[in-house]
Amino acid sequence: MLAFVPTPIGNLGDISFRTIEVLKDGELILCEDTRITKKLISLLSQRLEIEFPQFEYISVHSHNEKDFLTNDNKILLQTKKCIYMSDAGMPCVSDPGSFLVDFCLKNNIEYDVLPGANAILTAYASSGFINNATTFTFFGFLPHKGTNRSDMLNKVMNSENLAILYESPHRLMKLIEEINEYDSTREVFITKELTKKYQSRYKGTVQSVLSEIKTTTIRGEWVVIIKNIESLNRGIITENDINELKLPPKQKAKILSKLTGKNVKDIYNNLIN
Repeated sequence: MLAFVPTPIGNLGDISFRTIEVLKDGELILCEDTRITKKLISLLSQRLEIEFPQFEYISVHSHNEKDFLTNDNKILLQTKKCIYMSDAGMPCVSDPGSFLVDFCLKNNIEYDVLPGANAILTAYASSGFINNATTFTFFGFLPHKGTNRSDMLNKVMNSENLAILYESPHRLMKLIEEINEYDSTREVFITKELTKKYQSRYKGTVQSVLSEIKTTTIRGEWVVIIKNIESLNRGIITENDINELKLPPKQKAKILSKLTGKNVKDIYNNLIN
């Protein structure tokens, strides 16, 4: 049996009764980082005055998850009461675990997934966005740089659903500035350190939010929600729309570059040829 167990995203009180019962009965814990999981187990033991079993710990993370799926470990999962715990939040949601679930399904290994703390849904419920309230698209973390990043940002900004992103403190300002450059009037909601003592929320046009966060501490993990283009009564701009405009090639190339993420010079050369 393998139980996938969500862990608190900040507030220790968000651990569930079911999680505690699973932990009381467990033998082996698979986890992203054994140090973080051991610390969590220790804190829970102290807070709840519970003596948990002497677990065996195995590190299973995004870099070795596929390698873990061997015949030997198949027997391990079939014969021991195993638990998978990500560092914070829900396994398989922007965290490892999906390969393990797939492995269980393909090998008839009994498994269960417990519901629990999740930054996406917590931020979504906190945002107050009403239009298209039942639909959103989770994009996870954007690529760090290059055309992959600009292409994905273009998809985000033209999404017909609310777009939800994760962002690290090191790249938050870069992301907000990119959104501001794309559409300074777009409404956004950003929040950091959800469920923790110093959680913060900001909502407004991206231009106003950018001004606010420049005076705050960026440290902490962030969730960014961007209002969808459909709710703004705008259509999706295509390359053909731009090509049909009577604009000088240089201006047209710059707009197409923003839209597609392609190199301005390459687009310009194609236009004049």
